[in-house]
Amino acid sequence: MPSVDFACVCIAPLVARASVAHADCNACATSTGPWLSRLHLLRQPQRVGFKDNALALIARELRSKRRKGVVVTGAMSDPYNPFEQEYRLTRGAMKLIDAHDFGISIATKSDLVTRDIDVITSTKTHSPVLVKMTVTTADDELCRKVKPRAPVASRRFSAIRQLSENGIFTGILLMPVLPFIEDSDDNVVSIIRLASEAGARFIYPAFGVTLRQNQREWYYSKLDEHFPGLRLKYAKQFGNAYEFRSPRATELWRVFCAECDRLGILYKMEDIIEAYREPYREPFRGSQLSLS
Repeated sequence: MPSVDFACVCIAPLVARASVAHADCNACATSTGPWLSRLHLLRQPQRVGFKDNALALIARELRSKRRKGVVVTGAMSDPYNPFEQEYRLTRGAMKLIDAHDFGISIATKSDLVTRDIDVITSTKTHSPVLVKMTVTTADDELCRKVKPRAPVASRRFSAIRQLSENGIFTGILLMPVLPFIEDSDDNVVSIIRLASEAGARFIYPAFGVTLRQNQREWYYSKLDEHFPGLRLKYAKQFGNAYEFRSPRATELWRVFCAECDRLGILYKMEDIIEAYREPYREPFRGSQLSLS
């Protein structure tokens, strides 16, 4: 396999920014990439748009780059939202990325990513690939409450298994872990053990959630709906803070590290980056580029 110098390449300017977040994430604020989510958290939920010429813009931007890089998608909106099944914009973008010899890093909550194993596998013949599946609870019933429009946890673990069995470097984003809802030792340990059984190579955690003012009101309304009485506990613990860090974060970190070490799962960012680039050996210069 040839060595490749993977440099920092930014193609974010090719897409306009949406106004708020995507339909299944309380923490996101803007979106770039072929999918433009337009969720006004209090007034216009679940509106998603896309750029008619997104793929042409992506192709043009990729052609203009002198050095190769790893395209990062999913940082601000999920590339496998429910409309991707029909419109296949993410698949089209990934085929362009592969054709131009770039790598791909995907963050998603959806098992639809397994549909594109063929494209991801083709890409990894020449460039690094990385799939990050968001999982914050091992319990399907709780998952339906906190992520009602995303596949349940068991489907996500199944997707991790399929990706891993196809030699794709795959792991978990354990974030955001919702305080007083998902921040128990049992939940975190269960996720780690299921991840190990599915062949996940890494887990990267964040024990808490960040919320802007309008997001906070929407979030509190959902607490009232699904977890009556918890709003008062949040208000007392966090007030008007932007970051809602779990009060158990330090203890959870110790439990998390011990279990990951026991099962041989990576969790430090530098180790994850080194592992997924390792087959390509040439040092990566610069940061990753963003498509999302």
